[in-house]
Amino acid sequence: MESRAKILGHSAHQLLIVFPLGLLATAVLFDAIFLVTGDAAKADVAYWMIVAGVLGGIVSAPFGFIDWLALRPGTRARWVGAVHGLGNVAVLLLFGGSWYLRGAAPEAGGWMASALSFTGAALAVVTGWLGGELVSRLGVGVYEGAHLNSPNSLSGRPASADARQAS
Repeated sequence: MESRAKILGHSAHQLLIVFPLGLLATAVLFDAIFLVTGDAAKADVAYWMIVAGVLGGIVSAPFGFIDWLALRPGTRARWVGAVHGLGNVAVLLLFGGSWYLRGAAPEAGGWMASALSFTGAALAVVTGWLGGELVSRLGVGVYEGAHLNSPNSLSGRPASADARQAS
């Protein structure tokens, strides 16, 4: 099924999600550098990356939800989309908690702030893969006549015409 929410003819969610995903991944890198070096400037950078990433995720999420609502119930795509979306809510909550713990002094967030961002990043890898499964394997947000019930891409089975279901 084609995306129901578009920007210049392309899926809005797919266009917008790259920003928060990149920002949050960069935050984790700066968190790791801060933990190794103790350089407070790196904690400041991580903090602002988290702020921008969480806000970007909040902007992107409604567009993904609009597309998810258009998926026919009972399809694999609907289930994968639900896990992807709920997982990304958890990612935003984990990074939001990290943001909150850092407060006015990003370098004083403690181990819990970093643990939340590292956990959020690990979960984002899984939910990002699920998003790729939706787009690349199932064709969600790309074209009408998508393979909404294709088997998992790790199964080794083709996304055959037998699995094709128009949205």
